[in-house]
Parts: sequence; structure tokens; C-alpha cells
Amino acid sequence: MTDITIATHNGNFHADDVFSIAALKHIFPSFTLIRTRDLALIAKADIVIDVGGEYDADTGRFDHHQRGGAGERENGIPYSSFGLIWKKYGTEICQGNQEIAKSVDRILVSSIDAVDCGHVEGVAQGISLSQTISMFNPTWQEDSHFDSCFDEAVDFASRILARFIASASGGINAKDIVAKAIENAQDPRVIVLEKYTPWKTTVHTLSEQALYVIYPSGSGPWRIQTVPVELGSFEDRKPLPKSWAGLSDQALQEETGIEDAMFCHNGLFIAGAKSLGGTMEMASIALQE
Repeated sequence: MTDITIATHNGNFHADDVFSIAALKHIFPSFTLIRTRDLALIAKADIVIDVGGEYDADTGRFDHHQRGGAGERENGIPYSSFGLIWKKYGTEICQGNQEIAKSVDRILVSSIDAVDCGHVEGVAQGISLSQTISMFNPTWQEDSHFDSCFDEAVDFASRILARFIASASGGINAKDIVAKAIENAQDPRVIVLEKYTPWKTTVHTLSEQALYVIYPSGSGPWRIQTVPVELGSFEDRKPLPKSWAGLSDQALQEETGIEDAMFCHNGLFIAGAKSLGGTMEMASIALQE
């Protein structure tokens, strides 16, 4: 279906209408976009976003400004138009993977919805993606047209959305790899990955014993990294030995007795050696401290 018409409001735009159009670009190869508040034109459109005062996914109406809104998630975050679009099309956009679609909703879509609906509880402070999108609107000093600026914002949002999908996919697909490494660990306190994969969420979910994770770096040498007490924490279950802090190359080799030891961060959360064997020796020493 390539001859559809999608309508959204004209003038100043926000992240929810911009990301809604970006999302629909993943579904429809081409469409006619009109930005208007003319109710007659809106009524003729196949899909209407963020305008029109109606939410009915079956008839392609995705507004949330009507009295009573358009519902909310279990966590209390209301749906904006982006959330409503994602609710209908998210799984399809994510190639039928519902788990990825839910992850993207949690880390991206719901945040944009929260900002748009003024639901500030739990929303991170500082410059947000929603604010960044709003910056694409022309200022009073510029002669730029709102519609061309909107198109630029959609192109930007499309790239951002694709990266969030890729990130969510990578994290979810890594779970099985990390879970298998936990299961196969010779010592449950030391998890060894054959290649780097995102591990923190899975390790915290499946292993209360894990203290260190070992993996190869992209450039070849191996790394040993501490497991934090909880996700996002700077406190570790068991830091690396204090005597290693800030040492590198010969100084670290003399301190540890490991011939190919390379470095240890001052924060004692990561260190490395040229070989897997050397890094395993690091883990053995750290466990005894």
C-alpha cells in the first residue's frame, strides 16, 4: 500500500509526531504527508497522527489530546501519538519480534510519551531527545519553513529509531550467549565470554555469585571487568586488588607476576592482559584478595 495519505498537525512540532512519522516510514515505502489542522483534509486521510481528537487504531486515528486521553501503560505513563503508533506497528517494525518492540517501548517510546504528556516522574533530567527534536523547529530569527524543518527532524528521528532497535536487538540476542557462559563457567564467580556481548543485565538476572566477567576486546587483548552490585551502580561486588590501581605494563607485571598484564583502571573495575590465560590469572589473584 503505497498511495496512502498520512496527516499530522502543521506548525510547531514535537518528538511524538516526528517519531510517529519516522516509525511509519518503516511500514510504508512511500506515502503522502500533509501537515494541517483543516478538519476536512484530516477526515480524508488514511492515518491521522497527533491531531483530530480521536484514537481508533482500526481506523488509523492516533490522537491523544481528546478528553480522557488515549490510555496509559501499566507503569502509569500515558500514551502520546508515538506510543499509540508503536502499540499498533512496533512489533511489525521490529520484524515480528515482540520482545524487541517491548524493549524499544521501554527505553525510547515511553520516555518520549512521558515528556509529551507532562508525566515527569521517572524521566531523566538534562537535555532529552524530545528537546533535541524540538530544536529542529525554526527560531523566530530564521526564515526556514516548518514543513522542511519537520522533514529534517524525521530523517534524524529515523536514524535514532533504527539505532534503538539495533541496540535492543543486540541486548536481547546476547542473553542466550551470556546465559550459556554462566551455565558453563568452571568457577561460577568468573564468567568467560568467547566474544564481547552485553552481559550486565543477564548476569544480574541469572547469577548472584558472579564477581568478574572476562571477554576479548575488539583490538585483541582480553579484559576482566567487575560485576556491579546492581545495574547502574559504581559499587562492585568485589573490586580488583587495590595494589593494581592505575598500574600498566611493566609496573603491573611486576606487581601481579603476570608476564602479559597490560593495565588496571584506577577505579579497580576493569583490567586487561594480552592473553586469555593472563586475564584468567588476574581473576585467580583477585579472588584470593
